[in-house]
Amino acid sequence: MLQKIGFLPGFNKQITATGAEAQWTGGENVRFRYGTPEKIGGWAQLGDKSLTGAVRALHQMVNKEGIKYSILGTNRILYAYSGGVYYDIHPIKTDFGALTDKLSCASGTPTLTITLSTTSGMTAGDILLLENVTPPTGSGYSAADFDDKKFMITSVVNSTSVTITMGSNANSTATDGDLSVKWYYPVGPAEQVGVYGWGISQFGGTVTSPRTTTLNGALGDNVYGTGGSGTSITVASVTGFPTSGTNYIQVGTEEISYTGVSGSDLTGITRAVRGTTRAAHSDGATVTNTSDYSAWNQAATTTDKVAEPGLWSLDNLGSTLIALIFNGAVFEWDSDLTNATTTRATIISGAPTASRDMLVSTPDRHLVLFGTETTIGDTTTQDDMFIRFSSQEDITDWAPTAVNTAGTQRLAAGSRIMGSKLGRNAIYIWTDNSLFTMRFVGTPFTFAYEQVGTNCGLIGKNAAVEVDGAAYWMSDNGFFRFTGKLESMDCLVEDYVYDDINTTSNQFIYCGINNLFGEVMWFYPTAASNVVDRCVVYSYLDSTPQRPIWYTNANSLYPRTTWVDSSVFGLPHATLYDASTDTSFDVIGNTDGTSIYYEHETGVNQIKGGVTAAIPANILSGDFDITQDQKQGITFRGDGEFVMRVSRFLPDFITQAGNTIVELDLRNFPNQTAASSSLGPFTITSSTNYQSCRARGRSVAVKISNTAVDTNWKMGTFRLDVHAGGRR
Repeated sequence: MLQKIGFLPGFNKQITATGAEAQWTGGENVRFRYGTPEKIGGWAQLGDKSLTGAVRALHQMVNKEGIKYSILGTNRILYAYSGGVYYDIHPIKTDFGALTDKLSCASGTPTLTITLSTTSGMTAGDILLLENVTPPTGSGYSAADFDDKKFMITSVVNSTSVTITMGSNANSTATDGDLSVKWYYPVGPAEQVGVYGWGISQFGGTVTSPRTTTLNGALGDNVYGTGGSGTSITVASVTGFPTSGTNYIQVGTEEISYTGVSGSDLTGITRAVRGTTRAAHSDGATVTNTSDYSAWNQAATTTDKVAEPGLWSLDNLGSTLIALIFNGAVFEWDSDLTNATTTRATIISGAPTASRDMLVSTPDRHLVLFGTETTIGDTTTQDDMFIRFSSQEDITDWAPTAVNTAGTQRLAAGSRIMGSKLGRNAIYIWTDNSLFTMRFVGTPFTFAYEQVGTNCGLIGKNAAVEVDGAAYWMSDNGFFRFTGKLESMDCLVEDYVYDDINTTSNQFIYCGINNLFGEVMWFYPTAASNVVDRCVVYSYLDSTPQRPIWYTNANSLYPRTTWVDSSVFGLPHATLYDASTDTSFDVIGNTDGTSIYYEHETGVNQIKGGVTAAIPANILSGDFDITQDQKQGITFRGDGEFVMRVSRFLPDFITQAGNTIVELDLRNFPNQTAASSSLGPFTITSSTNYQSCRARGRSVAVKISNTAVDTNWKMGTFRLDVHAGGRR
């Protein structure tokens, strides 16, 4: 007899597949709308460039002339995107001017040394803009190889000398090259990792070379890498890694010590040190130097410190972009200037020089800085719980007086401000353990503050969002919502998320809205990854208190480092970071990976670099079974007393383009590995009325998927022709 099968919307990963009867248990690249699953929409690359580093902030704005801009802040460069073109608007920290006989090379190597006019404080990975270059005599390089090109610093020789790496070897040894040098404001590393020892951030010292490379060959859990002798590991590059003494690298969650460098080999290897466990690592896995720091005391024995990554806070006051470097200075960029795309952001005069977060309060138009300085201009006074705001509509006026509206406030609950969001009726401020609201009240106090939540701190700077008067965020201990009252959100994938999350890289967790489909999304790194590689979604439009709808994406196609909802450009925009590819369009010697900028919900495929590829999607149900009663006949979704025989099924897709694949996964016992029906998988076309299958098992699960380009589907209600078999 034919039996309808329908499943509750969302995934349930809190129980077993047998326990999740009438529910979905997992999938990839799917969403739920109006209670039914469908393949997610497509995305296409904007522009044809790969950006340097990891995009950590994305903001959109329109100037007075109606020109639309996307502002993308990577951990190295601040870009403005408009009309399909990327413009470099990054602020200059130091202009060293013309340098005579300060560019040198050595025959047979690609390494060039730049000697600066003064002590710089540069670190490896910083960006230099070179202009007016006269190459060293006989080097084989031309001015065109340098002029108006950006280079990433390969190493710091001393306080006044750095090296860069060319794409080819020099033909001579010479020291008579001339050039002009501009140093970009440093932002920070692309990855956030646990580090050892004192001297993190501005306390006691600084990280001098947060270098990364990749494995050249897989590394097993009981063997060493390709080319290794049992005591060495081969990597893509050893540039910037310490070469003497006992040093440390991190691959995944495993710490490895080494004592020397030979070619591209790290030698004198000892696996699984510092309390970590030996594990297998794939070819191309990220290798991070965790030993190269400036310390004022001895190294710690555990990773009790975390190196803060390179982040931005972006907002706009009218046509003026406001950009804050995390734990650094705040800048402005006027998008109304006729030559806006050829000008750079500049530091805001009189503003604090070290802050954790920033936003523009509207409609009152105050620039608000969080975790900032108690004494303006003195970075040593940065207080992670201190708030400072400018006078109304004057971002250069910060000292409170009787005739302005500038002011300060220190929050009491927590140890640091983690992040902020502008809401419909208030500014939300999260510390590491609490939630505050900040409301504009006018003179004489300007703002009023109220603690509205405890034990609900924000896990990372960008892990919160506000939509329709409600704030949603991810904490260390679950998901929360604030709608005037604090609510802990029930989540049917909570263990799946929190049992496999890299909390060391918590600052990379990014929350975005897709209002077209009523989704709040958190992109986060799993425990074995230092980059975002998974997504968890809450459907705020279709969820009910009785049935919260959650689902996940656990593949490398979809997770994004930033996300902006449809507004300025009409469709959602987002960025993808690839740590394994260093070829960017604008920086020579880049080692920080690259980012791609995408427009979402366009078509049904993924388009990158003009190449169209499929978006493979799938969804898997929980198990269902039957009971047979002499009076009532077959009870679908029963107690599994009888083996079920499925002779055919009638597919039902509300929307279908291309072919969709249906599989029936069978098992006789809950702990048994499911086996696909021997006649399947079944290819369903838009004209398929029914499909014979002859499947047999005590329990059956349904899997829907696609693999080809131009494929789209939205599931309806399937029907199965079910018969009872024996009890064994």
